[in-house]
Amino acid sequence: MKFHLKALAAALPLSHLLAANAQQQAAFDPVVVTATRQAARASELLSDTTVIGREEIEQAGQSSLEELLGRQPGVQFAANGGPGTNSSVFLRGAGSKHTLVLVDGLRLGSATSGDVPFSRIPLDQIERIEILRGPASSLYGADAIGGVIQIFTRRGDGDGQPRFNAHAGYGSYQTSDSGAGVSGGGDKFSYNLQAGYFSTRGFSAIRNPANPSFNPDRDGYYNRNFSGNFTFAPVKGHEIGLNLLYSSGVSQYDSTPKAKQFSNDEEVQVFSLHTRNRLNSLWTSTVRAGRSSDDSNNRADGVATSMFRTRQDQLSWQNDLKLPIGQALLAAEYLKQDVSSTTAYPVTERIIRSLQAGWNGSLDRHRLQLNLRRDDNSQFGGKNTGSAGYGYQFTPEWRGHASYGTAFRAPSFNELYFPNTFGALYAGNPNLKPESARNREVGADWERGSHHVSVVYYRNKVKDIIVGYPLQNVDHATLKGTTLGYDGHFGNWSAGLALDLQESRDDKTGKRLARRADEQFKTHLAYTTGAWQMGGEWQLVGRRYDDAANTKALAGYGLVNLFADYRIARDWSLFGRANNIFDKRYETVKDFGTPGANVFVGVRYAPK
Repeated sequence: MKFHLKALAAALPLSHLLAANAQQQAAFDPVVVTATRQAARASELLSDTTVIGREEIEQAGQSSLEELLGRQPGVQFAANGGPGTNSSVFLRGAGSKHTLVLVDGLRLGSATSGDVPFSRIPLDQIERIEILRGPASSLYGADAIGGVIQIFTRRGDGDGQPRFNAHAGYGSYQTSDSGAGVSGGGDKFSYNLQAGYFSTRGFSAIRNPANPSFNPDRDGYYNRNFSGNFTFAPVKGHEIGLNLLYSSGVSQYDSTPKAKQFSNDEEVQVFSLHTRNRLNSLWTSTVRAGRSSDDSNNRADGVATSMFRTRQDQLSWQNDLKLPIGQALLAAEYLKQDVSSTTAYPVTERIIRSLQAGWNGSLDRHRLQLNLRRDDNSQFGGKNTGSAGYGYQFTPEWRGHASYGTAFRAPSFNELYFPNTFGALYAGNPNLKPESARNREVGADWERGSHHVSVVYYRNKVKDIIVGYPLQNVDHATLKGTTLGYDGHFGNWSAGLALDLQESRDDKTGKRLARRADEQFKTHLAYTTGAWQMGGEWQLVGRRYDDAANTKALAGYGLVNLFADYRIARDWSLFGRANNIFDKRYETVKDFGTPGANVFVGVRYAPK
C-alpha cells in the first residue's frame, strides 16, 4: 500500500493529490451545520445525523422529497395519495408536527395546521439535506421534538465561467419532470439560478371503493419551482448572501360530494438575506433576516372554498467565538408568525424572542457539547430547554457518545383558536400548553477508511401530548428504539443498510402511535464500472395502525427499486429508475392509494 501511494504521489502533481483527498474526505466525512449550528465534520458530532448529497438526490428520479426521506435511517412517512397530496414524516417515532423543517436556516410550515408542505419542496432545487435525529429545541426552539430536517438550496461555485445544467424525463402515470439552471462564480461572487416544472396525471388518491369519498378518476399534480442563490465576498472574511426558493403546485384529491373535482393550490416561498463577518481571528458574526410563507387554497369545481396563509418573519444574530478550548455560540432570534384565512381566528399573530448559548470542544480523547436556550412566546410564555453531550475516542476507529436533551412543541393556531364552526368536536382550546420531551441516548461508531458502522439507542419521553376533541393536554408517550447502520465502499461497489427497531407507545393505553411501524429495514447496493452506475434499494416496513385506538391495521410491506446511470459523454448522461418493481400493493394511510410499479427515464446535462 505504501508503494502504491508513493508511486501515485510521484505521478500526480501535489495539487491534484490534495484535491482527490479533499473530495474523498467530503464524501466519507462531510461537513455538517445543523447538529451544532457551526460547521463540523460528521466524525466529530455527538448526535445522530445523516447527510443526503446531490448525487443521491439525482438517483431518486421522479421520487418525492418525503419518499427520499423515508429511505433514511430512523425516518418513516405517510401520504394521502400520490404526488402533491398531504404527507407526514416521522422522525424516531415522533409525530409529524414534532419535526422542525428549515430551508437555508429559515423555518418553513403552516402555523395554522402545524404541518410542513413536504410535497411542495422540489428535489430539483435541493443541494443537500441534513437530518438531525433527536430533540433539538436547545438549538432551534419549538417543534424540534423528533429532530430537525434542514434543506439547503443549490449553490454556485466555479472558476468564473457560467456552467449550465439541464435535465428532462418522462415516466409512468404520464409523469414529466424538467429543469434547467446556470451557476458560476469566482473569488468574490458566486451564483446559482435553477427553474423546474413537474407534472403527472397520477392515480386515484383514494383506492378503496367503500370509502365515502372514493372517486375512481385520476388525481393529478403539477408544480412550477425556482431557486436562486447569490453570494458576494468583497474582502476575505466578509460575505453578503441572498437565498430564495419558490414553489407553486396544484394537486387534485378525493372528497365529498364525489361529483365535484377538488383541488388544492399551495404556494411556498422562502427568502433570506445574510451577512457573515469575521470581525477578528476569534469572532465571526452572522446576521440573517428573511421570510417564509405558505399559502394554501382549496377549490371545488374551480370555486374557492377555503384559504389559509402563514407568514413567518425571522431575524437571527449568531456569534461564533473561538476559545482556548473549543468554540462558543451566542445567538439571539426573533420570529413573528402571522396567519390570515377565510376561517376567523380570534388571534392571528404571535411573536417569539429567543436567546441561546452553546459550547462544543475537544480535550484529548474527550468531546463535549452544551446548549441552553430561552424562548419567550407571546401566546404561552417562556420555555427553557437544554442539552448536554459527551463523547470519547476509545481507539482511532472506535468512539462512543451519550447525550441528554429537552424539547417542546408550541400548539398551532388551529389547536388554539379554530372557531366552533362545526361544533365543539373541531374547536380549538386556547388553554393548551406546549408539549414537552426529555430524551436520553447512547451510541457508538466504528470507522475504517470508507466503512462506517453506527448503533444508537434512544428513549424519548413526550408529555402533555395534544389529543382528543375537545383538544386537551392529556396523553404521555414513550418513544424508544435502536438504529443500526452501515455505509461503505469496496472497490467498484458501495452499499448501506439501516435497521430500525422502535416502540412508539401511548403510556396511558399502551397502544402504538398511529402510522408508525416498530420495525424497518433499508438497504442499498450500487456498482460503478466505466460509464455505468447501477444499483438497487430494498425497503421493508412493518405492520402499523392507522388510528390511535389500533383498530385499523395497515399491513407491512416491502419495496424494491432499481436505478441506473450511463454517461454518454463527458457532461451528458442517461438515467433511469424503476420503483416498486414487483408492483406491491400497500398503504401508508388507510384507504389511500400508493404508486404501483413505475418507471422514469431521462437525460441530464451537468458539466463537471
